Amino acid sequence: MADIKKEVFADGIGQIHFAGGMIRLDLVSLQPTEEGKAPASEAHTRLIMPPQGFLSAFNSMQQLIDKLVEAGVLKKNENMR
Repeated sequence: MADIKKEVFADGIGQIHFAGGMIRLDLVSLQPTEEGKAPASEAHTRLIMPPQGFLSAFNSMQQLIDKLVEAGVLKKNENMR
């Protein structure tokens, strides 16, 4: 694996688009708002990849989710998927 040159932190993915033959994921960070209100998400970086790369990334994430569920770090939500 190549040396990692830069790290990007995101609290999550805001939107996912398919445009120009590419998958576009908008990464968001939570920003404080008025006291007592929920933080607002703000897009800060867009990750763009071809569909095959997106599918490969999805499969890798699913494998990690399965391992985290098996280890008890996450609980399986039967209402999802």
